[in-house]
Amino acid sequence: MLGELDLHLIGEGRHLQIADRLGAHVTTLNAKEGVRFAVWAPNACKASVVGDFNNWDGMRHPMERRQGSGVWEVFIPDVMPGALYKYQLHGPDGGVLPLKADPYARQAELPPATASVVANPTAFNWTDEPWMAARASKQAFDAPLAIYEVHMGSWMRHQGQGSVWQTLGEQLIHYAANMGFTHIELLPITEHPFTGSWGYQPLGMFAPSARYGTPEQFAAFVDRCHAAGLGLILDWVPAHFPSDAHGLACFDGTALYEHADPRQGFHPDWNTLIYNLGRNEVRNFLMASALEWLGRYHVDGLRVDAVASMLYLDYSREAGGWIPNRYGGRENLEAVQFLGDLNKLAHHECPGAIMIAEESTAWPGVTKPVEEGGLGFDYKWNMGWMHDTLNYMQHDAIHRRHHHNDMTFGMVYAYSERFILPLSHDEVVHGKGSMIGKMAGDIWQRFANLRAYFGFMWGHPGKKLLFMGDEIGQWREWDHDGEIDWACLGAGGVKDDAEVGQVALACGPLLHSAGDHDTPHAGVQRLVRDLNRLYAATPALYGTDAVPEGFSWVIGDDSSNSVFAFLRMSHDQHVLVVSNMTPVPRSAYRIGVPRAGRWREAINTDAQHYGGSNLGNQGGVQSEEIASHGHAQSLSLLLPPLATVVFIAEG
Repeated sequence: MLGELDLHLIGEGRHLQIADRLGAHVTTLNAKEGVRFAVWAPNACKASVVGDFNNWDGMRHPMERRQGSGVWEVFIPDVMPGALYKYQLHGPDGGVLPLKADPYARQAELPPATASVVANPTAFNWTDEPWMAARASKQAFDAPLAIYEVHMGSWMRHQGQGSVWQTLGEQLIHYAANMGFTHIELLPITEHPFTGSWGYQPLGMFAPSARYGTPEQFAAFVDRCHAAGLGLILDWVPAHFPSDAHGLACFDGTALYEHADPRQGFHPDWNTLIYNLGRNEVRNFLMASALEWLGRYHVDGLRVDAVASMLYLDYSREAGGWIPNRYGGRENLEAVQFLGDLNKLAHHECPGAIMIAEESTAWPGVTKPVEEGGLGFDYKWNMGWMHDTLNYMQHDAIHRRHHHNDMTFGMVYAYSERFILPLSHDEVVHGKGSMIGKMAGDIWQRFANLRAYFGFMWGHPGKKLLFMGDEIGQWREWDHDGEIDWACLGAGGVKDDAEVGQVALACGPLLHSAGDHDTPHAGVQRLVRDLNRLYAATPALYGTDAVPEGFSWVIGDDSSNSVFAFLRMSHDQHVLVVSNMTPVPRSAYRIGVPRAGRWREAINTDAQHYGGSNLGNQGGVQSEEIASHGHAQSLSLLLPPLATVVFIAEG
């Protein structure tokens, strides 16, 4: 059933349609409907398909080896979509291995069950042609990206009828869109055996997790995201996989997908196995998985997890616990080649899709084109900016003068890569506390600090990413078995139906306007919404993220007052962002500006609407012909306590 060209391309690792060749596929042979099964197991001496259609009997449906390819195949008549199956393989020594799930299965049984499922062959019903046609411009380097990072299982607990994708998915889409986010990013939804891994230890690289619904329901969720004007990014994990017996580990009785030597093939941090990227078929497996999500499911981008662990052979290893490359270095040359090839392939086959690296070191050229010696990613998470600025915000205001550089250092390297500024799930779990819990001071100061920090972040160069729950300032750190603490928003509800439109019907209790039952959490939520809306409507805040000409410090050295002021510029638009990181209001604080006229106060994180003390500048300030900070014009401002204020030049 597999042609010679198929087998040749599989052997070379260049089969772009391998997911349509290996695995289980409904087909008709000699006028008989059934399923053809194919699996790569080159070192097995015997293979068969077992399932609920043959009483899991390995004698009933033996597979035929295709000589020279390592591929086994069989056609089984009368098997229908929804059937459960696994492979029974005999290792090189003839011993029977634990039953193996299909590496290329497009659907899997609901965990903790581990069987593969014959997927429905029906094509997905896409209606997102306008989105796909415009996607490249929506995700370009000069476009606004405000990403809402979500763990689908704990955003809100699933109750009632329908799958998670159908019910909670609809609410999530409405909520994210009304909050002004441009994208949703999901923690891995590839099938995984252990819920507590949050999906970061996947085994079903082609199957959406059965925890949330069927493949068709996930595709419909993507389609609805696009209809609502939202892009969808998935976390994707090619760095490692768990050693569960039904998975890829020792798949055919040998180290097939993983390195045999634990100095190359075992992750000490995560107790997982590492893909052997020097093997053609393994590279093909991973690249086909990426294309499955970007192509077949119309996903708009992949955030590649743990890139640093792939790039360095000595990652988290003691001396002598790793094997140098052929030049004696620590760089994983096979991983470098793989990542470059992956990004080129993704961009070629799926125009407009973006590739994002979670790379925590200073590896050069992560977002540089492969042709110029880089890895070819579109964006990189700026982990250094995140750690530095969070460190600053955790200090009491009186001590911040000694840590001033934590807030400014990010601009030293801001244009070395194309960055996303992440406040991710990793910062609010495993005892790290919540985002509001990291802030210094009493309760009022903590909320003010968080609002000021968000204002600084949205003004700073770099795309934005915020993990769920941070936008409401919940006190409890993230629990994957719980849900966001929606109750902390109070009972205010949606007051302005004209503002939220039909969103109120789906998630009214989650979206708050100021009211009699207001809480500071609702104020933080409104601020994030308004920051997103201002961001998307203001080209100077996103259009020049990747070019130095779009940014200029006005005040970067006032450590004694813990004040920061900078300009964002795009074409003829000028935006001034000022942060006062102390609880002391500062009146008549003069700041130089490049344009004469009125500067409108577009956002003030101290506004009463957000839970602040309501100090400000009456909606705007007229410039004066008083030279300051190298400019002929200047503004005399009232800087609210623990606040960020954004001004836009008018006229």
